[in-house]
Amino acid sequence: MKIQTIGLLFIAVLASCGTDVNKKYNDTTTSGTVAISSDETLMPLIDAEKDTFMGLYRYATLKISHKAESECFKDLINDSVKVVVSTRKLNTAEEGYFKSRNLIPVTTKIAVDALAILVNKENPDSLIQLEILKSILDGRITNWKQINPKSDLGEISFVFDNNGSSNSRYLQDSLINGKAFSSNCFAAKSNPDVIKYVKEHKNAIGVIGVAYISDFDDPTSQKFLSEVKVLDVSTAANPTYPDDYFKPYQAYIALGQYPLTREVYMISREGRSGLGTGFVSFVAGDAGQRIIRLTGLLPATMPVRIIQNN
Repeated sequence: MKIQTIGLLFIAVLASCGTDVNKKYNDTTTSGTVAISSDETLMPLIDAEKDTFMGLYRYATLKISHKAESECFKDLINDSVKVVVSTRKLNTAEEGYFKSRNLIPVTTKIAVDALAILVNKENPDSLIQLEILKSILDGRITNWKQINPKSDLGEISFVFDNNGSSNSRYLQDSLINGKAFSSNCFAAKSNPDVIKYVKEHKNAIGVIGVAYISDFDDPTSQKFLSEVKVLDVSTAANPTYPDDYFKPYQAYIALGQYPLTREVYMISREGRSGLGTGFVSFVAGDAGQRIIRLTGLLPATMPVRIIQNN
């Protein structure tokens, strides 16, 4: 009995860390209202999770704003939301801020995401080496003839969603070591705007979150796929097709063969068992992980069946 009492007291202390224990709350893990900011790159996935959760729990209202990654973390710092969905963890400065406020945000990995590289339907190329992609981003390659001498597409125009997005951060940090983008790179407003631009410009290369095109049962995903071409990517110095090239499919993400991947997290500053915590638990649980698997991303905890055709 004493051990149980000590355990309950310990849990109560953790739950109240950084919160006002005397404050009355109007939400539970399955009811009430909570504000959440989510990386716009993940919108198709998070909207599917939200719709299912609110369908199951009719007294729960999730007010989810889809925006640039940088804006999501501003919201978390300002306490205008209790949860963010992002493709990175808290950085050192953010951790220091919460520590100074005696707050301990909880970070939960929910999935593995990928970036898809797009070109216009009329572009004859369907493959790209990772080193060539890096050279486009840092300005060493600016014309399609440098990739394919027979190409008549002219200057390369590289487009991503926006300057504060997780996509642009990933490209800059992971591919060009934090250098500035080449002058032929520019930002659109959103992932769908990237698809639209690539569809309308033969010389364009675009990058989007794979969540927008990974659900083969979703009519919107199928529409996007019909408008652009998704490139196979290789990390090999002298790649052989098809052995060294991979599309951002779930199986290739799971096997580590597709190179442009990153983890997805839900970060909560709630500090108690409220609706934000309930939604995080749902997404990280069996039902939420099944939704992730069905939408084509790689779930964090649920195994994915990989079928090989010989």
